[in-house]
Amino acid sequence: MSRRASITMTTDEVRAFLEEQRVVTVATIGPNGRPHLVPLWFVVEDGELVGWTYRASQKVANLRRKPEATVQLEAGETYDQLRGVTMECDVRLVEERAEVARIGAAVAARYSGHSGPEIDALVAAQAVKRVGLRFAPTSVVSWDHRKLSGTY
Repeated sequence: MSRRASITMTTDEVRAFLEEQRVVTVATIGPNGRPHLVPLWFVVEDGELVGWTYRASQKVANLRRKPEATVQLEAGETYDQLRGVTMECDVRLVEERAEVARIGAAVAARYSGHSGPEIDALVAAQAVKRVGLRFAPTSVVSWDHRKLSGTY
């Protein structure tokens, strides 16, 4: 088995890793043709990363032009502990206000630990200015250097 194959995460390991992580780096292509990188909070739904952002943001302008992104999540402080997942994704912009609010409430619940009518009201007020983002992976690459047991 190749070294590369030996550090690849299983589907279940990727799923667990995504659930553990808090910030995904999203790369879209900016108007000048260069990568535009931004952090994003997210939830995992049906194998997709889902988040929301301001409708007028640069990443939304980029995604309207080309609805594709590469996303990356990483963890580990030392080389032997590095783990990560990179996914090439087709991206769907969600503009229906009730669905944008639902996504916003899910993100708020994950990061604040709170949900309920008060959060829903705050999120609904924000949903007017926002869009949802659904990142559907078309390619997944993963690595977990812990599988090497300290040898590389």
